[in-house]
Parts: sequence; structure tokens; C-alpha cells
Amino acid sequence: MIEKVNPSHPDKIADRIAGALVDMAYMKDKDPKIAVEVLIGHGKAHIIAESSVALRPDEVQRAVARIAGACAVDFARYEQDSALAKNQSREPRCGDNGIFKGIPLTDEEQRASWLARALYDEYGADGKYIVDGDKIVVCQSHATTNELREKLTQKGSRIIINPLGDWLGGLNVDTGATNRKLGSDMGHSVTGGGLHGKDLTKADVSVNIYAFLKAQETGKPVELSCAIGDTTIDGKPYAEIVEIARRYINDIGGFEKFAEWGLF
Repeated sequence: MIEKVNPSHPDKIADRIAGALVDMAYMKDKDPKIAVEVLIGHGKAHIIAESSVALRPDEVQRAVARIAGACAVDFARYEQDSALAKNQSREPRCGDNGIFKGIPLTDEEQRASWLARALYDEYGADGKYIVDGDKIVVCQSHATTNELREKLTQKGSRIIINPLGDWLGGLNVDTGATNRKLGSDMGHSVTGGGLHGKDLTKADVSVNIYAFLKAQETGKPVELSCAIGDTTIDGKPYAEIVEIARRYINDIGGFEKFAEWGLF
């Protein structure tokens, strides 16, 4: 059983904005330290960033407008805690305590991902989907229930379409917050900590990516733990894990692109 949401879901809009600000920080510094939280909805975007680099309010405003449309932006930036910053001053070290899992993708996860992408390509609007064995729940905004039923009737599947009826999703209907749809982004490997709005030194980002990639490569579950300040995880220097995650993020086009769909 798995839920998948698309990039126009309010929570994903928040993730995408956070990712855009992290991309902005990496344009200013090869190894910035940044963590961004976004709460958005009903014409307002509240953003708090702890960042080692300055993000200009006009740059933030443009990123929000590009991703979410016209919003009143309340943006505050603070320096990272000095003790935590000192931990990272000489080399990449684990930036948090954490327990992490990587799980090979299941057929349900892959079906949910395919369905979400196919419908988003067609409608480009807020949508969320559940795949549970032969049961499929489709909630797609800006599409009539009858139209969807005609498109999606599949032999052998129980399809429930827009159970509340036709609806209009988005930021004027709901609010979005960073890292609130981790199951949609991590599937059965979800653990504590959030993927989005953070630089690569944060274990929530790099170790989760590393564990996911290792699980897909080996076909076996991966379980890892770390503590703040660790320099070695899974027998590898933490700096190497950071570089593995960096290559992954670069290959998919940056943190904003990563936030659109997560790990699958």
C-alpha cells in the first residue's frame, strides 16, 4: 500500500520552494549550510531559513512566484547555530542523529509513481493517488469524475475515482508544509527526518539517498544509523556519502527537481 502525490499538491509546492532556495544557496557557495522550512497557502508563504549564505528577499520572492504564483512572502533568515557550524568547519560530518532505511522499490510503489506521473502529464494539477494491491484510489483535481472513470477503467483493478466528487485542489483549498509527504517521496523506506530544504551535509538528505540507492543496487533492505559528528557511516567516510548524494542530486537537476517527486 502506498500513497503518491504530484508536484502541484500543496505540500509538494512547499518542498519545491524549499528546494529552490537550497539550489540558490549552492549557486552562491559550493558547500553551504542551509535548512529551509516553508508553510504556504491561501495567498501567503511563510519561510524560515537557517543559512550560511545570504538569500536576497527579491530572489526568494521570485522563486515563490514562479512555483506557487502570487503570494505575500514572509521570509526570515538566521545564521546556523555556532556549535553546529563548528562541527562542519573542517570536513563534512554527519549533521544530525538519525535512523535510516533503504528498501527496494515494490511493484505498488512503481505503479503509484507511474500513475501519478501519467496523470500529472495530462492535467498538471493537484492530485494524490493510493495503490493498495488491486485497489487504486485516484483524487485528481481539475478533472471530472466521469472523464477520469472513462480513462482509468482497468480490468482486474478496483478503481475509486474522486470519492468526494469533482474538486479543485491547490493552495486556495489547502495549505502546504515542507516534508509533510515523506511517504509519497520515500515509500516504505520512510523514517525520521525530512528529505527537503536541506544541504548535503544533513544526514536526512545524504544518508537517505545513499541507503535508497544501495537498496536498489543490492535488492536488499539497508538499515543505517548515525550521530551528530560521525565521520564514517556504513564503512564509508561521510564525505564519500555526501558526494554520492551530490551526484544524484546533480543528475536529476537540483534540489527543486528532487522535491517534485522524491526518490521514486
